[in-house]
Amino acid sequence: MTATIDTGFTKAERTDVAQELTKVLADSFAVYMKTHGYHWNVRGPEFFSFHNLLEQQYRDMWAALDDIAERIRALGVVAPQGHATFANLTSIKDGDPDKEALEMLKELMKDHETLIATSRAAIEVADSASDEATVDLLTQRLAAHEKFAWMLRSTLGGR
Repeated sequence: MTATIDTGFTKAERTDVAQELTKVLADSFAVYMKTHGYHWNVRGPEFFSFHNLLEQQYRDMWAALDDIAERIRALGVVAPQGHATFANLTSIKDGDPDKEALEMLKELMKDHETLIATSRAAIEVADSASDEATVDLLTQRLAAHEKFAWMLRSTLGGR
């Protein structure tokens, strides 16, 4: 038995917002996995500080994945799962554990910038549907990824 969803959105609005959220979820999962992998494999004179920086970031992203997936479910859509599904939804490439530490950080900074763009596009769709709950969730994630990109940029010596 399927219950009717009556939260003030049409099925098309819920589907459109959920579709954008699945892109955010896939990009978030890809950046999470790469950050966690680079956390394991970073090496060099700045090992300890880079290792800790990446741990702070992947822990935040791990918690956010559940929030994003649960929002998709609240909209009445099945959340994507599985590596192949996520790989088809994201433009984030797998990391290379043999990269030098600074190259890892530079790549992650660019990945956060990609995720920022994905989030902004999703906010536009959610805002046009007057979906304040999704806009709020995505605004919080946007701020987190802007901060992560800034921290990585600053660590690399940029502004």
